[in-house]
Amino acid sequence: MSSSPMAVLEGGPADLPQRIVPITPPGVELRIHFNGGYERFKVTPRWADTDEGSLPVYQWFARID
Repeated sequence: MSSSPMAVLEGGPADLPQRIVPITPPGVELRIHFNGGYERFKVTPRWADTDEGSLPVYQWFARID
C-alpha cells in the first residue's frame, strides 16, 4: 500500500493509463495530463474497495486543452 493519499478515477477516456492515482491535497479537484490536455476529476462522497484499500472516488467532469 502507498504511503501517499490515493484515489480512484471514474469516467473520462477509456484509455487513461492509471485509474488509481496519488492525490495532493485530498479533496481538491484533480487535473490529469493526458493526450496533450488535462482530464479534470472532482471528488465524490463515494469510496471504492481496491487492492490499495478503501479509496475516495473522483468522477471525471471535463477536459481542457
